[in-house]
Amino acid sequence: MAASLSDISLVTQVAVFRNKRAFDQIVRKYQSPVRRFLLNLTLGDEMLSDDLAQDTFLKAYLNIGQFRGRASLQTWLMRIAYNVFYDYKRKEKGIVKSAEFAAAAQGTPAENAAAAANSSLFTFHSSLKTDIYRALSILKEEERTCITLQLIDGYALDEIAGITAMPLNTVKSHLRRGKERLATYLKQNG
Repeated sequence: MAASLSDISLVTQVAVFRNKRAFDQIVRKYQSPVRRFLLNLTLGDEMLSDDLAQDTFLKAYLNIGQFRGRASLQTWLMRIAYNVFYDYKRKEKGIVKSAEFAAAAQGTPAENAAAAANSSLFTFHSSLKTDIYRALSILKEEERTCITLQLIDGYALDEIAGITAMPLNTVKSHLRRGKERLATYLKQNG
Protein backbone atom coordinates (compact mmCIF):
# COMPACT_ATOMS: atom_id res chain seq x y z
CA MET A 1 0.00 0.00 0.00
CA ALA A 2 1.53 3.29 -1.05
CA ALA A 3 1.42 6.39 1.10
CA SER A 4 -1.18 9.00 0.26
CA LEU A 5 -0.14 12.03 -1.79
CA SER A 6 -0.95 14.33 1.14
CA ASP A 7 1.34 12.35 3.47
CA ILE A 8 4.15 12.28 0.90
CA SER A 9 3.84 16.04 0.51
CA LEU A 10 4.06 16.54 4.27
CA VAL A 11 7.01 14.17 4.58
CA THR A 12 8.83 15.98 1.76
CA GLN A 13 8.26 19.36 3.42
CA VAL A 14 9.68 18.03 6.68
CA ALA A 15 12.60 16.09 5.14
CA VAL A 16 13.73 18.76 2.69
CA PHE A 17 12.79 22.03 4.39
CA ARG A 18 12.50 20.90 8.03
CA ASN A 19 9.03 22.46 7.99
CA LYS A 20 7.84 22.06 11.58
CA ARG A 21 4.26 23.01 10.72
CA ALA A 22 4.11 20.13 8.27
CA PHE A 23 5.39 17.80 10.97
CA ASP A 24 2.79 19.17 13.39
CA GLN A 25 0.14 18.15 10.84
CA ILE A 26 1.60 14.64 10.76
CA VAL A 27 1.54 14.47 14.56
CA ARG A 28 -2.05 15.71 14.77
CA LYS A 29 -3.15 13.24 12.11
CA TYR A 30 -1.47 10.16 13.62
CA GLN A 31 -1.05 10.78 17.34
CA SER A 32 -4.34 9.10 18.30
CA PRO A 33 -3.62 5.76 16.56
CA VAL A 34 -0.03 5.74 17.86
CA ARG A 35 -1.12 6.53 21.43
CA ARG A 36 -3.94 3.93 21.31
CA PHE A 37 -1.51 1.28 20.07
CA LEU A 38 1.01 2.10 22.81
CA LEU A 39 -1.74 2.31 25.43
CA ASN A 40 -2.78 -1.23 24.58
CA LEU A 41 0.81 -2.49 24.65
CA THR A 42 1.37 -0.89 28.08
CA LEU A 43 -1.95 -2.26 29.36
CA GLY A 44 -3.45 1.16 29.97
CA ASP A 45 -0.48 3.06 31.40
CA GLU A 46 -1.36 6.51 30.04
CA MET A 47 1.75 8.32 31.26
CA LEU A 48 4.09 5.71 29.81
CA SER A 49 2.10 5.63 26.57
CA ASP A 50 2.38 9.40 26.25
CA ASP A 51 6.14 9.25 26.86
CA LEU A 52 6.57 6.48 24.31
CA ALA A 53 4.42 8.34 21.78
CA GLN A 54 6.56 11.44 22.25
CA ASP A 55 9.70 9.34 21.67
CA THR A 56 8.05 7.84 18.59
CA PHE A 57 7.40 11.21 17.00
CA LEU A 58 10.85 12.51 17.94
CA LYS A 59 12.44 9.51 16.22
CA ALA A 60 10.13 9.97 13.25
CA TYR A 61 11.15 13.62 12.93
CA LEU A 62 14.84 12.81 13.18
CA ASN A 63 14.58 9.98 10.63
CA ILE A 64 11.90 11.32 8.30
CA GLY A 65 14.33 11.23 5.38
CA GLN A 66 14.33 7.43 5.62
CA PHE A 67 10.61 7.20 4.81
CA ARG A 68 10.36 5.76 1.29
CA GLY A 69 6.60 5.47 0.84
CA ARG A 70 6.61 1.69 0.32
CA ALA A 71 4.09 1.45 3.16
CA SER A 72 1.71 4.08 4.45
CA LEU A 73 3.04 6.79 6.73
CA GLN A 74 0.85 5.40 9.51
CA THR A 75 2.39 1.93 9.13
CA TRP A 76 5.88 3.49 9.21
CA LEU A 77 5.00 5.43 12.38
CA MET A 78 3.52 2.32 14.00
CA ARG A 79 6.74 0.44 13.23
CA ILE A 80 8.69 3.18 15.02
CA ALA A 81 6.24 3.03 17.96
CA TYR A 82 6.65 -0.74 18.12
CA ASN A 83 10.45 -0.36 18.19
CA VAL A 84 10.28 2.38 20.84
CA PHE A 85 8.11 0.14 23.03
CA TYR A 86 10.47 -2.82 22.71
CA ASP A 87 13.52 -0.62 23.35
CA TYR A 88 11.79 0.51 26.52
CA LYS A 89 11.02 -3.10 27.52
CA ARG A 90 14.65 -4.16 26.95
CA LYS A 91 15.94 -1.31 29.10
CA GLU A 92 13.33 -1.97 31.78
CA LYS A 93 14.32 -5.63 32.17
CA GLY A 94 17.63 -4.74 33.80
CA ILE A 95 16.22 -2.03 36.06
CA VAL A 96 14.44 -2.77 39.32
CA LYS A 97 12.63 0.23 40.74
CA SER A 98 11.57 0.67 44.34
CA ALA A 99 8.09 1.59 43.09
CA GLU A 100 7.81 -1.86 41.54
CA PHE A 101 8.51 -3.44 44.93
CA ALA A 102 5.72 -1.40 46.48
CA ALA A 103 3.33 -2.29 43.66
CA ALA A 104 4.24 -5.97 43.94
CA ALA A 105 3.49 -5.90 47.66
CA GLN A 106 0.04 -4.47 46.98
CA GLY A 107 -0.88 -6.78 44.08
CA THR A 108 -0.39 -7.15 40.37
CA PRO A 109 -1.13 -4.22 38.01
CA ALA A 110 -4.21 -6.09 36.78
CA GLU A 111 -5.45 -6.63 40.34
CA ASN A 112 -4.82 -2.98 41.20
CA ALA A 113 -6.63 -1.87 38.05
CA ALA A 114 -9.56 -4.16 38.87
CA ALA A 115 -9.80 -2.75 42.39
CA ALA A 116 -9.72 0.80 41.02
CA ALA A 117 -12.45 -0.04 38.52
CA ASN A 118 -14.66 -1.32 41.31
CA SER A 119 -14.50 1.98 43.19
CA SER A 120 -17.46 4.29 42.84
CA LEU A 121 -15.27 7.00 41.31
CA PHE A 122 -14.89 5.13 38.04
CA THR A 123 -17.49 4.89 35.35
CA PHE A 124 -18.66 1.81 33.52
CA HIS A 125 -16.38 2.84 30.64
CA SER A 126 -13.32 2.71 32.92
CA SER A 127 -14.36 -0.71 34.16
CA LEU A 128 -14.67 -1.98 30.60
CA LYS A 129 -11.20 -0.64 29.77
CA THR A 130 -9.82 -2.39 32.84
CA ASP A 131 -11.42 -5.66 31.77
CA ILE A 132 -9.89 -5.33 28.31
CA TYR A 133 -6.43 -4.60 29.70
CA ARG A 134 -6.75 -7.50 32.14
CA ALA A 135 -7.62 -9.81 29.25
CA LEU A 136 -4.74 -8.45 27.15
CA SER A 137 -2.34 -8.93 30.08
CA ILE A 138 -2.66 -12.73 29.86
CA LEU A 139 -1.16 -12.69 26.35
CA LYS A 140 2.51 -12.89 25.48
CA GLU A 141 3.78 -9.52 24.24
CA GLU A 142 3.97 -10.66 20.60
CA GLU A 143 0.43 -12.02 20.75
CA ARG A 144 -0.84 -8.82 22.38
CA THR A 145 0.86 -6.72 19.71
CA CYS A 146 -0.69 -8.72 16.86
CA ILE A 147 -4.12 -8.89 18.52
CA THR A 148 -4.08 -5.15 19.23
CA LEU A 149 -3.05 -4.27 15.70
CA GLN A 150 -5.68 -6.51 14.09
CA LEU A 151 -8.70 -6.48 16.38
CA ILE A 152 -8.43 -3.01 17.92
CA ASP A 153 -6.63 -0.96 15.27
CA GLY A 154 -7.91 -2.84 12.21
CA TYR A 155 -4.64 -3.54 10.41
CA ALA A 156 -4.42 -6.21 7.72
CA LEU A 157 -2.09 -9.16 8.20
CA ASP A 158 0.54 -7.82 5.77
CA GLU A 159 0.54 -4.45 7.54
CA ILE A 160 1.03 -6.17 10.91
CA ALA A 161 3.95 -8.09 9.43
CA GLY A 162 5.41 -4.79 8.21
CA ILE A 163 4.97 -3.05 11.56
CA THR A 164 6.42 -5.90 13.60
CA ALA A 165 8.98 -7.15 11.07
CA MET A 166 7.63 -10.65 11.67
CA PRO A 167 7.05 -13.10 8.83
CA LEU A 168 3.39 -13.30 7.81
CA ASN A 169 3.02 -16.89 9.08
CA THR A 170 4.46 -15.86 12.46
CA VAL A 171 1.87 -13.07 12.69
CA LYS A 172 -0.86 -15.59 11.86
CA SER A 173 0.45 -17.97 14.56
CA HIS A 174 0.54 -15.21 17.21
CA LEU A 175 -3.00 -14.18 16.26
CA ARG A 176 -4.30 -17.74 16.43
CA ARG A 177 -2.66 -18.46 19.80
CA GLY A 178 -3.67 -15.05 21.18
CA LYS A 179 -7.29 -15.52 20.15
CA GLU A 180 -7.31 -19.01 21.69
CA ARG A 181 -5.91 -17.65 24.97
CA LEU A 182 -8.44 -14.82 25.00
CA ALA A 183 -11.32 -17.19 24.30
CA THR A 184 -10.24 -19.48 27.14
CA TYR A 185 -9.80 -16.51 29.50
CA LEU A 186 -13.21 -15.05 28.59
CA LYS A 187 -14.93 -18.42 29.07
CA GLN A 188 -13.36 -18.75 32.53
CA ASN A 189 -13.89 -15.14 33.60
CA GLY A 190 -17.08 -14.17 31.79
